[in-house]
Parts: sequence; structure tokens; C-alpha cells
Amino acid sequence: MKIKLNKSERDAIILHLVFVVVCLLVILILTNLPIGIKLLILVTIYNLLVVVFGALRNYQEWINIWLFSFILSVFQVFPDWILSAEFDILIFPEDGLFKIGTVSGYMLGLWAIPLFIILYVGQRLQERYSKKSSYLIVGVLALLIFGFAENTMWMLQSWYAQNVTMLGHLAVYIIIPEIILGLSAFYAYDTIKENHHWFKIPMAFIIMLLYIGSAVFFYFLIEKLIIP
Repeated sequence: MKIKLNKSERDAIILHLVFVVVCLLVILILTNLPIGIKLLILVTIYNLLVVVFGALRNYQEWINIWLFSFILSVFQVFPDWILSAEFDILIFPEDGLFKIGTVSGYMLGLWAIPLFIILYVGQRLQERYSKKSSYLIVGVLALLIFGFAENTMWMLQSWYAQNVTMLGHLAVYIIIPEIILGLSAFYAYDTIKENHHWFKIPMAFIIMLLYIGSAVFFYFLIEKLIIP
């Protein structure tokens, strides 16, 4: 079945292809910069690309999804901080960038990248097909995107897991919480997307708390009960 993309969808694909090229250039060419600075540059570029391009094209949906994703990304510093500082199962090595507690500063905006993609794709699918199919794809997409990140970011000397059961470089305990994050973020955005922007703040905070709770629960379940 051939899918005809609309202008917004074509532009979204182009924007992300451009960003992939920018990532390669920054990582491979700016060899003298610490990885933390490189990642901060890339995170800043991505967020600016979405906002500026969305504003220039008058894609209000882009701006709405990005704003919710960015707010949630800022809140996501707390789960990372808790997992690294209190549980000692997530490590952010020295990378040349400032730290927020134990968390590298680029994390303030990094979560916005996968979250924007997940929410945008979910919204597009929901409009084309059905709510049920959109949730199914969002769950799979969250698994693929977050799983890919967990399995590759260590190569850039970014964060990595320790003292937990691993599947390759992916911590087993975090798989279900990250699927829950994708699904709950999609549900939350879909619920308040027609409301004032201020609703995004408490809703994003609630999703962050849900992620903390599920991460801690599945860590306890897998590492303390199933594989003691």
C-alpha cells in the first residue's frame, strides 16, 4: 500500500536527514572538542531546527509537540540523576561539559529528540489509521529508538549502565520503563494538545514521575527478585 506523505511529513523527514548529516559532521570533524560539548551543540541544533523550521513553515503541530517534548526532557534530568546518584547504575563520565548533579548538561534537551519523533509519528498514524494502531506503533518505536540509543551512546563515551543485567549494552531493567515512557508521553500529549501550553508542564511532570516509578520498580524486580 502506497502512503502519500503530506508537506509537513516530507519536511519532517528532510529535517531529520539533515540532522543526521550534521551529527556526522560535528562528531567526525570537530575532533578536538570534548564529547559533552559536541552533544550539547547537536542537541541545541536539533531543538532550534524544529522550532525555527516549524515557525517558518507555520507548522503549529511541530511547535506544540516540541514544547511538550522539551519540557519533559528537562524533567527527565531527575530520573537520570536518581539512577546515577542514588542507585549507582547509570554513569555519566566526565565529558568536558557542566553537570547537573551527576547528569551531563546536554541531557536537558536530549530527550526532546526521541520524544518529538515518537509523538509526531504517533499523531500522524492516529490521523491516518486509528488510535489503537498508533499506540501499537508508538510502543514499538519507543523500544527501537530508546534501545538504539542505549546500545550506541556508550561508543561516544556518553552515559552507560553498570551493576545491572545487560543485553549487549542495553540494561534489561530499563526496557519496559522506556516503552512506558513513549506510550504515556503520547497519551499525555494527545490528551492536552488542544489545551493551553501551561497544561504541558504538570502533565510532563506526571510522566516523569511515572518513568521514575517504573524504572525503580523494574530495577527492583529484575535485579533484586528475579536475578538476585
